[in-house]
Amino acid sequence: MPLSEERFRVLPEPQAASVRWVFAGSWRLSDRLPQAAELIAFAAESKAEGTTISLDGQQLNAWDSGFAVLIRGLIQQLQAEGVQLDFSALPDGLRRLLHLAAQGEPPDAPHAEANTGFIHRLGLLTLEIGADMRAFARFIGELLQATGEALRGKGSFRARDFWSIVEQCGPQAFGIVSLISFLVGLILAYMGAAQLARFGAQVYIADLVGIGMVREIGALMTGIVVAGRSGAAFAAQLGTMQVNEEIDAYRTAGMAPMRYLVLPRMLALILMMPLLTIYASVMGILAGLSVAVLVFGLDATAYFSQTVETLSLTDFGVGLAKSCVYGAMVALAGCLRGMQCGRSAQSVGEAATSAVVTGILLIVVTASMLTIVFYKLGI
Repeated sequence: MPLSEERFRVLPEPQAASVRWVFAGSWRLSDRLPQAAELIAFAAESKAEGTTISLDGQQLNAWDSGFAVLIRGLIQQLQAEGVQLDFSALPDGLRRLLHLAAQGEPPDAPHAEANTGFIHRLGLLTLEIGADMRAFARFIGELLQATGEALRGKGSFRARDFWSIVEQCGPQAFGIVSLISFLVGLILAYMGAAQLARFGAQVYIADLVGIGMVREIGALMTGIVVAGRSGAAFAAQLGTMQVNEEIDAYRTAGMAPMRYLVLPRMLALILMMPLLTIYASVMGILAGLSVAVLVFGLDATAYFSQTVETLSLTDFGVGLAKSCVYGAMVALAGCLRGMQCGRSAQSVGEAATSAVVTGILLIVVTASMLTIVFYKLGI
């Protein structure tokens, strides 16, 4: 609504050096209120000047919060110019709002500069790591409690939900696991062949690729792929449920989210990781076989026989044990970050990213620890 003298007038007061700004009619957001600068410019055209301005709202028919914000901005601009103001003619409700707004303003004293020194940042990082470790330990405790209750028959998740998660974690990941494992096997074969060719021992490419894929690389690469795929998916799913308040609804209905949402994801990933690891190892061995036969001219039967003779059940056991641990770490990271997610869409993205980083970090740490443990045990 355009600004006109019917809605806004500037009248000189009988007293010297004083004018009265009169607001009339409706001043609501739906009336397309003007800016404070427009009012000041409009008043300047009236040629009525004074060091004191009286704001008069006695002729208002309707006003809302938009008018209060407009008056607040107008007051700030006029006071900055040194103009004296009189609010006594404004509606009582509006004067109370202005009084509350004035009380809520921050103090004029400057804030102390933030400490950004190295020691300060190191302290904050230490506190953050400590809080993460406490949250991780609490999450594991709650998960173990939920597992114990489920084993005692105190409610359980639906089998249909569980198998749906299994399908997402397993068969749907075959494509990316095949590609990564085949390429890693290819790299191992070429690297090994470059060294073994000096001694005419290319047939031992089978030993290098077979043991490497079955004991270490197969489980490690599968864990990293699953962390980027299933771990992020778990965090996004649970984070979205946090945003939609579905997890709150679970708690209100007496259904523990740990038992119905986290536990099936944990079990599904621990179940599928060994199968994916075996599949990844086979793909890596096939890649090594391709390089040995097509590039270095080895006999496929000899390569296969050498692989069978080299590998033992212990190698498979070590690889499968590691895959179960990696699966548990990925599921823990994904579910933990999902349950810690905030209430916004941005928080869901941050939770998914954090789940991937945390999952890969846990895989690397546990891989190092397990390698040392198996070495000490002579396995």
